[in-house]
Amino acid sequence: MFDRLKITLLPPGPRFPAQLRFWVNGEDVVEQAVRAGGRGPLAAEALPVGHPSPLRAGYEPRRVQLGEPECTGGCCGSLSVVVQRIGNVVHWADWQVPHLEAHPMEFDFDASEYDAEVARAEADSWWRSSA
Repeated sequence: MFDRLKITLLPPGPRFPAQLRFWVNGEDVVEQAVRAGGRGPLAAEALPVGHPSPLRAGYEPRRVQLGEPECTGGCCGSLSVVVQRIGNVVHWADWQVPHLEAHPMEFDFDASEYDAEVARAEADSWWRSSA
């Protein structure tokens, strides 16, 4: 059975421009690992115009930053995961988390569903006018 990914875009706020959140099986992975007040990656970095998102899964493993605590990643460390396509599966593993936080589980996504969700997030451009 595959895990389910949903990428949401949070509007810009007083401290940060638009950012992403990653929901896996209905749970906010960023909030669980960086706690309230932390942030996901900035939408402009995770969904760059004219370039594929670093969230896109390839056959070569790639470390992708998914968030950081309120004190910033330079202080306590950031949340990142290795993303890799293995056949028809996109695998998230080898988590790095902020200091003293629990590691999320490894996740396996159906590659076609994962690709569709990343493409949907890339096409969602409402936030670009306010970035």
